[in-house]
Amino acid sequence: MIGLLFGIIAAFYASVGFGGGSSYIALLALVNTPYTAIPIIALVCNIIVVSGNSFHYIRAGYLNLRLILPPVIASVPMAYLGGKLEIGQNTFLILLFITLAFTGIRLLIKHKDYTDDAQNYHPLPIPIGLILGAILGFTSGLVGIGGGIFLAPILYNLKAASPKQIAACASIFILVNSCAGLIGQLHKSGINANILEYSYLPIIVLIGGQIGNLFSIKFISPPIIALLTSLLVLFVAARLGYQIWF
Repeated sequence: MIGLLFGIIAAFYASVGFGGGSSYIALLALVNTPYTAIPIIALVCNIIVVSGNSFHYIRAGYLNLRLILPPVIASVPMAYLGGKLEIGQNTFLILLFITLAFTGIRLLIKHKDYTDDAQNYHPLPIPIGLILGAILGFTSGLVGIGGGIFLAPILYNLKAASPKQIAACASIFILVNSCAGLIGQLHKSGINANILEYSYLPIIVLIGGQIGNLFSIKFISPPIIALLTSLLVLFVAARLGYQIWF
């Protein structure tokens, strides 16, 4: 069952340039996966999905280096530091709940911004890009997600670029930070049997991610995909919150 859910999540998230890490870690937590293994599994799945996203967006001509470089440069060392930081299980689960609730609400509020309609865009100032990258990079490394699910709504709100350029930026941001965060997590925890038990999940998200990125955007509008994703994230956050406090 968890494999099917991972595939569906990968397809949905890939449709808007995300990797699905926030939902992967929530689902893994709900099935009582050892908490030290959760970020590593989620980051590996993230890397696989957003690698495909990045390739397809770049090939389609949506690479905007001015938008991407400042947050990426600032985020890499911070994601590594976040991944190395030792935190207890309760603290991890509470941070995960806050992360999911915040991202779910943001996506729900801003889901109509996922549109290809023409609008006026304003280049993101480099200092703001660096600050955003540092904050989101540290957060992504700490909780085991790529950070793009935070970055994209902010870029939409700032009207920093076109929707597809933002999706490309989010994909590359997630890819880079997932790699940095994974190195930090492996340096801290290493690979163990708990992780190997889930070795089938990367294959499933590879298939789901490709389907989502190549086909879903053409047949399902970006606002609907974003709305469905926000509802899924909020549902899992609610379940996780119930598990923590009740």
